[in-house]
Amino acid sequence: MSKPVNHRKVAVVGCGFVGSASAFALMSSGLFSEMVLLDVVHEKAEGEAMDISHGTSLASPMKIYAGDYDDIADASVIVVTAGANQKPGETRLDLIHKNISILSGIMKEIRERECGGILLMVANPVDILTYYAIKASGMPAGRVFGSGTVLDTARLRYLLGSKLDVDSRSVHAYVIGEHGDSEIVSWSNANVSGVPLADFFALRGYGVDDLEETMKTIADDVKNSAYEIIQRKRATYYGIAMSVRRICTAIVKDEKSVLPVSTMLNGAYGIDDAALSVPAIVGRNGVEGLVPVSLSEFERTALVESARVLKKNMEGIEI
Repeated sequence: MSKPVNHRKVAVVGCGFVGSASAFALMSSGLFSEMVLLDVVHEKAEGEAMDISHGTSLASPMKIYAGDYDDIADASVIVVTAGANQKPGETRLDLIHKNISILSGIMKEIRERECGGILLMVANPVDILTYYAIKASGMPAGRVFGSGTVLDTARLRYLLGSKLDVDSRSVHAYVIGEHGDSEIVSWSNANVSGVPLADFFALRGYGVDDLEETMKTIADDVKNSAYEIIQRKRATYYGIAMSVRRICTAIVKDEKSVLPVSTMLNGAYGIDDAALSVPAIVGRNGVEGLVPVSLSEFERTALVESARVLKKNMEGIEI
């Protein structure tokens, strides 16, 4: 039976670049009153806890400390960022075997403690690790999901907003599929505050050719963003930290927000037994349902192909 949950408590497993940036973003959010940090190097977790704690007097009161797996059992959200970093020239899928090995030990600890909160996977390759976590954690599938393409979607909206000189929060468009090279921009349902993208481009004085060229350029820029950042500074962490904060906000406030998180598909969009990103309703209980957005035939085919790529890369992995 799952343990009772403290809805004001969060756990972050892994205190590398992504974990520490996420912990800082969560401290500044005011969402939680308690945060426990875990790392294979306990002193690293202690140092991050000390450093981040010093900002609480400038934000909101919060108990932040380094702990162990016994401390996460009652956390409302367990954020798993532990894993090897993506290096220059590596794809996210290149990390599979290294990070599955790390994750297997973490899942054993979580399974033994019958955690009652949400398990949010952030480490890469996030879709494959999410699938593994759903199978290995012993938790209901709806309470285990990944950050997926929330960051890719944020990048997409930022670039579109910059191009159109409009607040990116008014841009409604999704990246779906793998958080990686087979991801898809669902252009067919993209809009700016309900105005179809083509119409808004025309409103801004752009022609059809500008629209088509921009769509291709922006899709490529979104897909290659991580490679470009890693080439320059060796890692990406601020954007994903804000994505973690956004997802946790939807959970803690029970927002029922529609976010493109990585979740198990069993028949939706013609895909079975695979975890990848599609728009989903996220609230206190985790993924509470999928939003069946309309896709073009090309987008639907590409989404099925993205699932095939992920499944192929799962071959030979024991759960």
